[in-house]
Amino acid sequence: MNGVRATADTVRLIIFDFDGLILDTETPDYDSWHEVFLELGQELPMDEWADGIGTKAGAFDPVACLEHQLGRALPRQEIERRRRARFHELLAQQPLQPGIAEYIEAAPRFGVQLAVASSATRDWVEGHLDRFGVRTAFACIKTIEDVSRAKPAPDLFNAVLAELRVPAEEAIVLEDSPNGLLAASRAGIYSVAVPNCVTRRLDLSGARLRIGSLVDWPLERLLAHVHNGRA
Repeated sequence: MNGVRATADTVRLIIFDFDGLILDTETPDYDSWHEVFLELGQELPMDEWADGIGTKAGAFDPVACLEHQLGRALPRQEIERRRRARFHELLAQQPLQPGIAEYIEAAPRFGVQLAVASSATRDWVEGHLDRFGVRTAFACIKTIEDVSRAKPAPDLFNAVLAELRVPAEEAIVLEDSPNGLLAASRAGIYSVAVPNCVTRRLDLSGARLRIGSLVDWPLERLLAHVHNGRA
């Protein structure tokens, strides 16, 4: 336990991404669009889809991609309406990602603050955190409304550090996407990749550490590992 206590003195803040990390919104998002592509005999290209993960909404336009593949215009509003309904149907079945509740419970024991930094909107992030009853567990929540640039720019992480007055070297970022990991690197923060079903197929080599699940890496283990690695 001595090593763990020393770690708590070193790491004061854990910054979570939201989509795909706290709540797996990305698998329902991908699956609902993939169904649309399959209905029309096409494949949703993962490399193009990946460009839009972890950054501002609209970075990738699935309908435009599909129209390009088919060589004809499509009824965008009807497609998006049906796709959105399917997305919310799939999303309603998603619990908090494994290990999130345990991290929230353990953080006070180690003197670690928790924060969220998301390229999504505040209504989206806080609405879901409220739905699961965990919003008050986070000392700071920064979303796209708080900054001028989404990830992979470092602005969201820098905003969290500034508000909580924690230096970058005393924080850890938990991310699931290449854009988020690049943002953490640019902010000078130790990054941990925790991929979901979709993002585990992407290049997450920008992380300092990649883990399969927060369940396998409880907070005590992560703090000890990061502390020993830095030492």
